[in-house]
Amino acid sequence: MASSPSAATATATAARARSKRVGAVAAAVSDAQAFVDAHRDEGTTELFGITELCQQFGITLRALRFYEDKGLLAPRRINGARVYTRRDRARLALILRAKDIGSPLSEIKRYLDLYGDHGEGRAQQLDFVIERTDSAIAQLKQKRAQIDETLAELQLINATCRRHLEERRQAEENSVSS
Repeated sequence: MASSPSAATATATAARARSKRVGAVAAAVSDAQAFVDAHRDEGTTELFGITELCQQFGITLRALRFYEDKGLLAPRRINGARVYTRRDRARLALILRAKDIGSPLSEIKRYLDLYGDHGEGRAQQLDFVIERTDSAIAQLKQKRAQIDETLAELQLINATCRRHLEERRQAEENSVSS
């Protein structure tokens, strides 16, 4: 079935529009990367592009955007492209470390929000970390006690089974030799 001329025109127009958007995005990314490159100082980076930051931390672009959507990161934008500062990089490192120890994102956000823009919440952050680590230590000690109890029970079961097996084998040997 042949398509109508108006459908073909609409398809071609849509393709040109997509091509222009892709070109604009590529130009914005190129401009942002040029801006990042211009702010490098003897091997130390003042600014990072989104791809560069993702590669450094081994995370996906989607994950980084997710943290931004949750308010954990607030990168600058240059022509629509995300540009991250050293502060953003440090926050991302902290986010990933906190996630590794099991902190929920809401707790991580609360911690980051305590810091403020100029470090004025440092004491509150430390109080928060102490509270969080005390809680984690208590939970881990409780789990360890449960594990120790389970291990003791399993060792008792194992020893009992071994003793019964040995008694059974001895009984079989005695009955065969008689």
